[in-house]
Amino acid sequence: MSISMYAASVPVFQQALNAISGVLSKAEAHAAAKNIAPEVFLQSRLYPDMFNLTRQVQIACDFAKGTCQRLAGQEVTPIADTEVSFADLQARIAKTLELISAAPAASIDGSEDRVIVLMPGSARERTFKGQAYLLTYALQHFFFHATTAYDILRHNGVEVGKKDFVGAN
Repeated sequence: MSISMYAASVPVFQQALNAISGVLSKAEAHAAAKNIAPEVFLQSRLYPDMFNLTRQVQIACDFAKGTCQRLAGQEVTPIADTEVSFADLQARIAKTLELISAAPAASIDGSEDRVIVLMPGSARERTFKGQAYLLTYALQHFFFHATTAYDILRHNGVEVGKKDFVGAN
């Protein structure tokens, strides 16, 4: 039995983005309750050479949006990286959810062999077939950044656990 490319992408990203949104809400409430400036969390990172929380969320959103739009054969909608608050990050997640929900299931299904060409942070071009792109590249990168965002908050004392990371399924 096979699984559709749509089922392996859009609902997975939706569940995870909603979970990130929930974790960010808990972080914002924690900051308010403990009288911690939100910027402390937004600028936190796990190690000096890693991206901060804000950038982790931006990249996770970009992978979700870009993956769904590429698989659907659409141009990737750019979103400027201007977020400086929890509200800004929530708005970015909402916009990302809106964009991936608009990707037609009929366009994503059947994209297993669609050629996806990337230039990830360098002049070196990477070419994938749709299924390999989703399963061996995009999901791994998305979940790396989603996990790192969660870990930054947990490391900084926000009371979140596995149920928060997994979200509603």
